[in-house]
Order: sequence, then C-alpha cells, then structure tokens
Amino acid sequence: MRDYRRNLPIYKENWPIEELFDSLPDIVFFVKDTEGRYVVANTTLATRCSIRDNAALIGKTPSQVLGASLGRSYEKQDREVLKTGEPILNQLELHMYPNHSIGWCLTNKRALRDDQGSVTGIVGISQDLRAPDTSHDDHARLKAVTDHINKHLGDAPNIKTLSAIAGLSPYQLDRRFRRIFGLSTGQWVLKQRLDLARRQLLQSPIAIAEVALNAGYRDQSAFSRQFLRATGLTPSAFRRARGRDAPLL
Repeated sequence: MRDYRRNLPIYKENWPIEELFDSLPDIVFFVKDTEGRYVVANTTLATRCSIRDNAALIGKTPSQVLGASLGRSYEKQDREVLKTGEPILNQLELHMYPNHSIGWCLTNKRALRDDQGSVTGIVGISQDLRAPDTSHDDHARLKAVTDHINKHLGDAPNIKTLSAIAGLSPYQLDRRFRRIFGLSTGQWVLKQRLDLARRQLLQSPIAIAEVALNAGYRDQSAFSRQFLRATGLTPSAFRRARGRDAPLL
C-alpha cells in the first residue's frame, strides 16, 4: 500500500479513505501540509464552510476559509503540532462555521512523518459531540450529579464533591460520564460552564467579568483564556461575531 505521508500534497484520487469520511456527516476530516494548507478535506468540512466542492478548500489555510478571527486559533494549533510533533487528543472545542452552524466537538490532530521521522504535515478529525445515552441505567444515576453541576456552575464544582454525591470513586464517576455523555467528568463540567457563558454573551449585555463569575471563574483572564481555547475567540470577540445571527445550540 502506498505511504501517502511521504508525498504531500495528497490528491483525492490517491486517497480512497477520503471517500469513507465523506459519508460521515458528523466528522470533519482533513490533512494539511507543513504550511497548514489543506491537501485533503472531506465533504462535511466543505459543507460547513458553505463550499459546494471540497476541492475548493485545497491549498487554502483555515483563515482563508473561515476568516481570520476563527481561523487563527486552528492555525495556532497546527503550528504547535508541526513544531513539536506532539498530538492534540480529545480536545473539547466549540466549532463555528461561515454557514452559522455551531456545536461542540472533540478534536484530534496528529503529525504525519516521513521515513526519517521528519514532520511532513498534519492529519486530523473533529467529531461532533454525540447525544447523551438516556436509555442507559447510569443516566438516571448521574442525574443528581448533573443537577448539582448545573445549579452550582458559579461555584466551579469539583470532582471530589461530585464523586461524593454519586457515591462513586472519581474513576468510577469518570467512566460513567464517558459512557453516557462521551466526555470525561471534567470535560462535561467545562462544557456546561462555557455553554452558560456563551448564552449570556449572546443574550445579555452584562459585563464579561460578570459572565466569568456566573460560569465559576473568579479570574476574568483565566476565563478568557479558557473561552479562547475552546472557541477560538475571546469572549468579547465572540459576542461581536456571533451576537446578531448565531443559533443558540
């Protein structure tokens, strides 16, 4: 089998796995070269970028496709992977696209290497966060925990407290959260806190410092860093960019 990692850029006819990812509407799949330009992009990514043909993405950077405000954070990730060779694994992110779609996903990026071990590009996927498995018995068991989290987001619930409420060890609680929600306990708490912040930024004119406090951040700068890491935008930039026409998912 041909090693496509050795010969970037990669062309569609030489990469049959791309056709497989084209059939998965909940997964964005891409390969980029050492300059962070797309050399492979699946149909899901093109659709969310309001582009009819994914071939139109080839040779472009995220900023050229998504705009500078959204593209910069993805390019920063890419530069880190290209520079260090270290992967990004299961990073919880709120993705936004020019077609105004917005939603949580888990992102994974890995460096591609040639036979000498030199980094030749990046391969990555971002998978939409799945709906909770409400049919599982553990969903009802976790209700007291999730209710507590949502009622006390301003107090930044900690894992020790949540484990005590569930009557489980932190490890057992984490396993159940992953089974039901597809996220670790900490990731689920973070998602709820940032969802609250996102709604308040879009629906209310209150100060960002107050939004941070309501979401459990006593330090506004820490809140801004976490929000930027998850969304690619600072809270103020998010409010400006999404305030008028973004759907509230």
